[in-house]
Amino acid sequence: MKDDFYDILGISKGATAAEIKKAYRKKAIEHHPDKNPGDTSAEEKFKKAAEAYEVLSDPNKKARYDQYGHQAFEGGGGGFGGGRGGMNMDDIFSQFGDIFGGGGGGFGGFGGGGGRRTIKGSNLRVRLKLTLEEIANGVEKKIKVKRKKVASGTTYNTCSTCNGAGQVTRIQNTILGRMQTSAPCNTCGGSGQMIDKKPANADANGMLSTEETVSIKIPAGVVDGMQLKVTGKGNDAPGNGIAGDLLVAIEELPHESLSREGDNLHYDLYVSYSDAALGSSKEIDTVTGKVRIKIEPGVQSGKILRLRSKGIPSINGYGTGDLLVHVNVWTPKTLTKEQKEFFQKMSEDENFQPKPESEDKSFFEKVKDMFS
Repeated sequence: MKDDFYDILGISKGATAAEIKKAYRKKAIEHHPDKNPGDTSAEEKFKKAAEAYEVLSDPNKKARYDQYGHQAFEGGGGGFGGGRGGMNMDDIFSQFGDIFGGGGGGFGGFGGGGGRRTIKGSNLRVRLKLTLEEIANGVEKKIKVKRKKVASGTTYNTCSTCNGAGQVTRIQNTILGRMQTSAPCNTCGGSGQMIDKKPANADANGMLSTEETVSIKIPAGVVDGMQLKVTGKGNDAPGNGIAGDLLVAIEELPHESLSREGDNLHYDLYVSYSDAALGSSKEIDTVTGKVRIKIEPGVQSGKILRLRSKGIPSINGYGTGDLLVHVNVWTPKTLTKEQKEFFQKMSEDENFQPKPESEDKSFFEKVKDMFS
Protein backbone atom coordinates (compact mmCIF):
# COMPACT_ATOMS: atom_id res chain seq x y z
CA MET A 1 0.00 0.00 0.00
CA LYS A 2 1.32 3.44 -0.95
CA ASP A 3 2.21 5.92 1.79
CA ASP A 4 -0.25 8.70 2.54
CA PHE A 5 0.82 11.94 0.85
CA TYR A 6 0.07 14.02 3.95
CA ASP A 7 2.16 11.70 6.12
CA ILE A 8 5.06 11.88 3.65
CA LEU A 9 5.20 15.68 3.97
CA GLY A 10 4.35 15.64 7.69
CA ILE A 11 1.29 17.90 7.38
CA SER A 12 -2.41 17.71 8.20
CA LYS A 13 -5.18 17.36 5.65
CA GLY A 14 -6.22 20.96 6.26
CA ALA A 15 -2.78 22.40 5.42
CA THR A 16 -2.72 25.55 3.28
CA ALA A 17 -0.93 25.83 -0.06
CA ALA A 18 1.88 27.77 1.62
CA GLU A 19 2.24 25.10 4.34
CA ILE A 20 2.33 22.34 1.70
CA LYS A 21 5.06 24.16 -0.24
CA LYS A 22 7.07 24.84 2.93
CA ALA A 23 6.83 21.21 4.06
CA TYR A 24 7.93 19.93 0.64
CA ARG A 25 10.89 22.31 0.50
CA LYS A 26 12.02 21.11 3.93
CA LYS A 27 11.79 17.43 2.93
CA ALA A 28 13.43 18.03 -0.47
CA ILE A 29 16.40 19.83 1.08
CA GLU A 30 16.75 17.16 3.78
CA HIS A 31 16.82 14.26 1.31
CA HIS A 32 18.36 15.99 -1.72
CA PRO A 33 20.85 13.74 -3.63
CA ASP A 34 23.57 16.41 -3.44
CA LYS A 35 23.40 16.24 0.36
CA ASN A 36 23.14 12.44 0.46
CA PRO A 37 25.41 11.05 -2.29
CA GLY A 38 24.96 7.32 -2.81
CA ASP A 39 22.13 7.08 -0.25
CA THR A 40 19.33 5.16 -2.00
CA SER A 41 17.02 5.60 1.00
CA ALA A 42 17.32 9.38 0.81
CA GLU A 43 16.75 9.23 -2.95
CA GLU A 44 13.54 7.27 -2.44
CA LYS A 45 12.28 9.73 0.19
CA PHE A 46 13.15 12.60 -2.15
CA LYS A 47 11.04 11.04 -4.91
CA LYS A 48 8.13 10.34 -2.55
CA ALA A 49 8.13 13.96 -1.35
CA ALA A 50 8.06 15.17 -4.96
CA GLU A 51 5.20 12.78 -5.74
CA ALA A 52 3.20 14.02 -2.76
CA TYR A 53 3.83 17.67 -3.63
CA GLU A 54 2.86 17.20 -7.28
CA VAL A 55 -0.62 16.09 -6.21
CA LEU A 56 -1.22 18.21 -3.10
CA SER A 57 -0.01 21.45 -4.73
CA ASP A 58 -2.62 21.10 -7.50
CA PRO A 59 -6.13 22.00 -6.19
CA ASN A 60 -7.91 19.66 -8.65
CA LYS A 61 -5.61 16.71 -7.99
CA LYS A 62 -5.73 17.36 -4.24
CA ALA A 63 -9.55 17.33 -4.27
CA ARG A 64 -9.61 14.00 -6.12
CA TYR A 65 -6.97 12.54 -3.79
CA ASP A 66 -8.90 13.68 -0.69
CA GLN A 67 -12.03 11.93 -2.00
CA TYR A 68 -10.64 8.79 -3.62
CA GLY A 69 -7.07 8.37 -2.35
CA HIS A 70 -4.42 6.89 -4.65
CA GLN A 71 -7.15 5.18 -6.70
CA ALA A 72 -8.03 8.59 -8.16
CA PHE A 73 -4.90 8.45 -10.33
CA GLU A 74 -4.88 4.79 -11.31
CA GLY A 75 -5.97 3.17 -14.55
CA GLY A 76 -4.16 2.47 -17.79
CA GLY A 77 -0.86 1.76 -16.06
CA GLY A 78 -1.29 4.50 -13.47
CA GLY A 79 0.82 5.50 -10.54
CA PHE A 80 2.76 8.65 -9.80
CA GLY A 81 1.41 12.02 -10.83
CA GLY A 82 -2.13 11.17 -11.90
CA GLY A 83 -1.29 7.77 -13.28
CA ARG A 84 2.36 8.30 -14.10
CA GLY A 85 4.60 5.24 -13.97
CA GLY A 86 7.33 7.00 -11.91
CA MET A 87 9.29 10.25 -12.34
CA ASN A 88 13.03 10.20 -12.82
CA MET A 89 15.19 12.74 -11.00
CA ASP A 90 15.44 15.06 -14.00
CA ASP A 91 11.63 15.23 -14.19
CA ILE A 92 11.53 16.32 -10.56
CA PHE A 93 14.24 18.97 -10.96
CA SER A 94 12.67 20.41 -14.11
CA GLN A 95 9.16 20.48 -12.65
CA PHE A 96 9.87 21.71 -9.12
CA GLY A 97 13.13 23.60 -9.50
CA ASP A 98 11.52 26.87 -8.42
CA ILE A 99 10.84 25.35 -4.98
CA PHE A 100 14.52 25.82 -4.13
CA GLY A 101 14.68 29.42 -5.32
CA GLY A 102 16.79 28.70 -8.43
CA GLY A 103 15.94 28.58 -12.11
CA GLY A 104 15.92 25.61 -14.43
CA GLY A 105 16.79 22.51 -12.46
CA GLY A 106 16.99 24.21 -9.04
CA PHE A 107 19.77 22.17 -7.44
CA GLY A 108 22.08 20.07 -9.55
CA GLY A 109 20.93 17.02 -11.44
CA PHE A 110 20.77 13.61 -9.79
CA GLY A 111 24.09 12.58 -8.27
CA GLY A 112 25.72 15.95 -8.99
CA GLY A 113 24.26 16.61 -12.45
CA GLY A 114 26.70 14.60 -14.55
CA GLY A 115 24.19 12.35 -16.32
CA ARG A 116 22.32 12.92 -19.56
CA ARG A 117 18.91 14.50 -19.13
CA THR A 118 16.12 12.24 -20.34
CA ILE A 119 13.74 14.03 -22.69
CA LYS A 120 10.08 13.09 -22.59
CA GLY A 121 7.67 13.60 -25.47
CA SER A 122 4.58 15.75 -25.05
CA ASN A 123 1.41 14.29 -23.57
CA LEU A 124 -1.81 13.85 -25.53
CA ARG A 125 -5.29 14.39 -24.08
CA VAL A 126 -8.58 12.81 -25.08
CA ARG A 127 -12.09 12.86 -23.62
CA LEU A 128 -13.79 9.48 -23.27
CA LYS A 129 -17.58 9.31 -22.94
CA LEU A 130 -18.92 6.41 -20.85
CA THR A 131 -22.42 5.20 -20.11
CA LEU A 132 -23.49 4.53 -16.53
CA GLU A 133 -23.51 0.80 -17.31
CA GLU A 134 -19.90 0.95 -18.53
CA ILE A 135 -18.88 2.85 -15.42
CA ALA A 136 -20.61 0.35 -13.14
CA ASN A 137 -19.12 -2.73 -14.75
CA GLY A 138 -15.76 -1.50 -16.00
CA VAL A 139 -14.93 -1.61 -19.69
CA GLU A 140 -12.08 -1.81 -22.17
CA LYS A 141 -12.22 0.83 -24.91
CA LYS A 142 -10.23 1.06 -28.13
CA ILE A 143 -9.71 4.57 -29.48
CA LYS A 144 -7.77 5.98 -32.41
CA VAL A 145 -5.07 8.46 -31.44
CA LYS A 146 -2.99 10.70 -33.70
CA ARG A 147 0.53 10.80 -32.26
CA LYS A 148 4.00 11.77 -33.49
CA LYS A 149 6.63 9.04 -33.78
CA VAL A 150 10.28 9.11 -34.78
CA ALA A 151 10.41 8.43 -38.52
CA SER A 152 12.15 5.28 -39.68
CA GLY A 153 15.61 6.13 -40.99
CA THR A 154 16.10 9.14 -38.72
CA THR A 155 19.57 9.29 -37.12
CA TYR A 156 21.09 11.66 -34.55
CA ASN A 157 24.55 12.98 -33.63
CA THR A 158 25.80 14.03 -30.21
CA CYS A 159 25.20 17.72 -29.49
CA SER A 160 28.50 19.61 -29.60
CA THR A 161 27.36 22.28 -27.15
CA CYS A 162 26.60 19.99 -24.19
CA ASN A 163 28.57 16.94 -25.45
CA GLY A 164 25.48 14.77 -25.17
CA ALA A 165 24.69 15.65 -21.55
CA GLY A 166 21.50 17.49 -22.52
CA GLN A 167 22.21 20.19 -19.99
CA VAL A 168 24.75 22.85 -19.12
CA THR A 169 25.92 23.27 -15.53
CA ARG A 170 27.19 26.06 -13.34
CA ILE A 171 28.32 26.49 -9.72
CA GLN A 172 26.12 28.67 -7.53
CA ASN A 173 26.42 29.84 -3.92
CA THR A 174 23.22 29.06 -1.94
CA ILE A 175 22.15 28.99 1.70
CA LEU A 176 23.38 25.40 1.77
CA GLY A 177 26.80 26.22 0.39
CA ARG A 178 28.13 25.82 -3.14
CA MET A 179 25.64 23.91 -5.26
CA GLN A 180 25.87 22.73 -8.83
CA THR A 181 22.82 23.83 -10.80
CA SER A 182 21.84 22.84 -14.31
CA ALA A 183 19.59 23.93 -17.16
CA PRO A 184 18.57 22.26 -20.43
CA CYS A 185 20.88 22.87 -23.36
CA ASN A 186 19.43 25.51 -25.68
CA THR A 187 21.04 24.01 -28.77
CA CYS A 188 19.51 20.53 -28.59
CA GLY A 189 16.56 21.31 -26.31
CA GLY A 190 17.92 19.02 -23.62
CA SER A 191 17.99 15.81 -25.68
CA GLY A 192 21.80 15.74 -26.02
CA GLN A 193 21.42 14.95 -29.70
CA MET A 194 21.01 16.75 -33.00
CA ILE A 195 19.41 15.56 -36.24
CA ASP A 196 21.90 13.81 -38.55
CA LYS A 197 19.64 12.31 -41.25
CA LYS A 198 15.88 12.17 -41.68
CA PRO A 199 13.38 11.19 -44.39
CA ALA A 200 12.05 13.93 -46.63
CA ASN A 201 8.50 13.57 -45.25
CA ALA A 202 9.59 13.98 -41.60
CA ASP A 203 9.44 17.28 -39.72
CA ALA A 204 12.45 19.24 -38.43
CA ASN A 205 12.76 16.89 -35.44
CA GLY A 206 12.60 13.74 -37.55
CA MET A 207 8.99 12.99 -36.54
CA LEU A 208 5.97 11.73 -38.49
CA SER A 209 2.27 12.00 -37.58
CA THR A 210 0.68 8.55 -37.30
CA GLU A 211 -2.68 7.13 -36.24
CA GLU A 212 -2.67 4.32 -33.70
CA THR A 213 -5.42 2.31 -31.99
CA VAL A 214 -4.92 2.36 -28.23
CA SER A 215 -6.65 0.00 -25.80
CA ILE A 216 -7.73 1.59 -22.50
CA LYS A 217 -8.92 -0.43 -19.51
CA ILE A 218 -11.44 1.58 -17.48
CA PRO A 219 -11.88 0.35 -13.88
CA ALA A 220 -15.39 0.17 -12.43
CA GLY A 221 -16.47 3.18 -10.38
CA VAL A 222 -14.70 6.04 -12.20
CA VAL A 223 -16.30 9.47 -11.84
CA ASP A 224 -16.97 12.31 -14.24
CA GLY A 225 -13.87 14.49 -14.61
CA MET A 226 -11.43 11.82 -13.41
CA GLN A 227 -8.24 11.58 -15.46
CA LEU A 228 -6.59 8.26 -16.29
CA LYS A 229 -3.24 7.80 -17.99
CA VAL A 230 -1.92 5.35 -20.54
CA THR A 231 1.87 5.43 -20.22
CA GLY A 232 3.96 5.89 -23.35
CA LYS A 233 1.08 6.54 -25.75
CA GLY A 234 1.71 10.26 -26.19
CA ASN A 235 4.13 11.81 -28.71
CA ASP A 236 7.62 10.36 -29.10
CA ALA A 237 10.62 12.41 -28.02
CA PRO A 238 13.47 13.11 -30.45
CA GLY A 239 16.62 11.01 -30.14
CA ASN A 240 16.68 8.45 -27.35
CA GLY A 241 13.98 10.12 -25.25
CA ILE A 242 10.87 8.46 -23.89
CA ALA A 243 7.35 8.85 -25.25
CA GLY A 244 4.82 11.07 -23.52
CA ASP A 245 1.58 9.79 -22.04
CA LEU A 246 -2.03 9.66 -23.18
CA LEU A 247 -4.24 11.42 -20.61
CA VAL A 248 -7.86 10.23 -20.68
CA ALA A 249 -10.54 12.49 -19.14
CA ILE A 250 -13.71 10.62 -18.17
CA GLU A 251 -17.09 12.07 -19.16
CA GLU A 252 -20.19 10.40 -17.73
CA LEU A 253 -23.15 10.35 -20.11
CA PRO A 254 -26.61 11.02 -18.60
CA HIS A 255 -28.81 7.95 -18.12
CA GLU A 256 -32.42 7.87 -19.29
CA SER A 257 -33.90 6.83 -15.93
CA LEU A 258 -31.07 6.62 -13.37
CA SER A 259 -29.21 9.43 -11.65
CA ARG A 260 -25.95 9.06 -9.74
CA GLU A 261 -24.97 10.36 -6.32
CA GLY A 262 -21.50 9.11 -5.41
CA ASP A 263 -21.75 5.32 -5.44
CA ASN A 264 -25.54 5.32 -5.01
CA LEU A 265 -28.11 5.47 -7.80
CA HIS A 266 -31.61 6.97 -7.75
CA TYR A 267 -34.71 5.89 -9.68
CA ASP A 268 -38.08 7.70 -9.74
CA LEU A 269 -40.92 5.17 -9.86
CA TYR A 270 -44.41 6.51 -10.62
CA VAL A 271 -47.40 4.36 -9.62
CA SER A 272 -51.13 4.91 -10.03
CA TYR A 273 -53.63 5.35 -7.19
CA SER A 274 -54.92 1.84 -7.77
CA ASP A 275 -51.42 0.31 -7.74
CA ALA A 276 -50.60 2.21 -4.55
CA ALA A 277 -53.80 1.08 -2.85
CA LEU A 278 -53.87 -2.54 -4.07
CA GLY A 279 -50.14 -3.23 -4.45
CA SER A 280 -48.38 -4.40 -7.59
CA SER A 281 -45.01 -5.36 -9.07
CA LYS A 282 -43.00 -3.10 -11.32
CA GLU A 283 -40.02 -3.59 -13.63
CA ILE A 284 -37.27 -1.00 -13.22
CA ASP A 285 -33.86 -0.28 -14.76
CA THR A 286 -30.55 -1.05 -13.04
CA VAL A 287 -26.99 -0.85 -14.34
CA THR A 288 -26.93 -4.65 -14.66
CA GLY A 289 -30.30 -5.00 -16.42
CA LYS A 290 -33.97 -4.82 -15.48
CA VAL A 291 -35.32 -6.17 -12.18
CA ARG A 292 -38.87 -6.56 -10.85
CA ILE A 293 -39.74 -5.13 -7.46
CA LYS A 294 -42.85 -5.57 -5.30
CA ILE A 295 -45.02 -2.61 -4.32
CA GLU A 296 -46.83 -3.30 -1.05
CA PRO A 297 -50.54 -2.34 -0.74
CA GLY A 298 -50.98 1.08 0.84
CA VAL A 299 -47.57 2.40 -0.21
CA GLN A 300 -47.21 6.14 0.36
CA SER A 301 -45.85 8.69 -2.07
CA GLY A 302 -42.25 9.50 -1.09
CA LYS A 303 -41.50 5.96 0.10
CA ILE A 304 -37.88 4.99 -0.65
CA LEU A 305 -37.12 1.36 -1.47
CA ARG A 306 -33.44 0.46 -1.08
CA LEU A 307 -31.97 -2.22 -3.35
CA ARG A 308 -28.68 -3.21 -1.73
CA SER A 309 -25.52 -3.36 -3.89
CA LYS A 310 -27.38 -2.35 -7.07
CA GLY A 311 -25.43 0.89 -7.39
CA ILE A 312 -21.88 1.73 -8.50
CA PRO A 313 -18.79 -0.15 -7.19
CA SER A 314 -16.47 2.02 -5.10
CA ILE A 315 -13.30 2.85 -7.01
CA ASN A 316 -11.44 2.44 -3.70
CA GLY A 317 -12.74 -1.12 -3.31
CA TYR A 318 -15.11 -0.30 -0.43
CA GLY A 319 -18.06 -2.30 -1.75
CA THR A 320 -20.93 -1.29 -4.00
CA GLY A 321 -23.50 1.46 -3.56
CA ASP A 322 -27.27 0.99 -3.46
CA LEU A 323 -30.13 1.75 -5.80
CA LEU A 324 -32.73 3.99 -4.11
CA VAL A 325 -36.20 3.71 -5.67
CA HIS A 326 -38.36 6.76 -4.95
CA VAL A 327 -42.09 5.90 -5.07
CA ASN A 328 -44.30 8.68 -6.43
CA VAL A 329 -48.08 8.17 -6.42
CA TRP A 330 -49.38 9.74 -9.60
CA THR A 331 -52.46 11.93 -9.21
CA PRO A 332 -54.68 11.93 -12.32
CA LYS A 333 -55.16 15.40 -13.80
CA THR A 334 -58.49 14.70 -15.50
CA LEU A 335 -61.37 12.51 -14.30
CA THR A 336 -64.55 11.19 -15.88
CA LYS A 337 -67.94 11.87 -14.31
CA GLU A 338 -68.04 8.40 -12.78
CA GLN A 339 -64.52 8.77 -11.37
CA LYS A 340 -65.36 12.12 -9.83
CA GLU A 341 -68.45 10.62 -8.22
CA PHE A 342 -66.35 7.78 -6.83
CA PHE A 343 -63.79 10.10 -5.22
CA GLN A 344 -66.51 12.42 -3.91
CA LYS A 345 -68.17 9.44 -2.30
CA MET A 346 -64.84 8.25 -0.82
CA SER A 347 -63.81 11.68 0.44
CA GLU A 348 -65.74 11.10 3.66
CA ASP A 349 -64.69 7.46 4.00
CA GLU A 350 -62.47 6.77 7.00
CA ASN A 351 -59.95 4.73 4.95
CA PHE A 352 -59.31 7.74 2.71
CA GLN A 353 -58.45 10.08 5.59
CA PRO A 354 -54.69 10.77 6.08
CA LYS A 355 -53.38 8.90 9.11
CA PRO A 356 -49.57 9.17 9.04
CA GLU A 357 -47.77 6.70 11.27
CA SER A 358 -44.32 6.95 12.86
CA GLU A 359 -42.67 5.20 9.91
CA ASP A 360 -44.22 7.70 7.48
CA LYS A 361 -41.44 10.24 7.84
CA SER A 362 -41.54 13.71 6.37
CA PHE A 363 -39.59 14.56 3.25
CA PHE A 364 -36.90 16.40 5.23
CA GLU A 365 -36.47 13.47 7.63
CA LYS A 366 -35.99 11.13 4.67
CA VAL A 367 -33.39 13.41 3.14
CA LYS A 368 -31.58 13.60 6.49
CA ASP A 369 -31.60 9.80 6.78
CA MET A 370 -30.21 9.42 3.25
CA PHE A 371 -27.16 11.56 4.05
CA SER A 372 -26.53 10.19 7.53
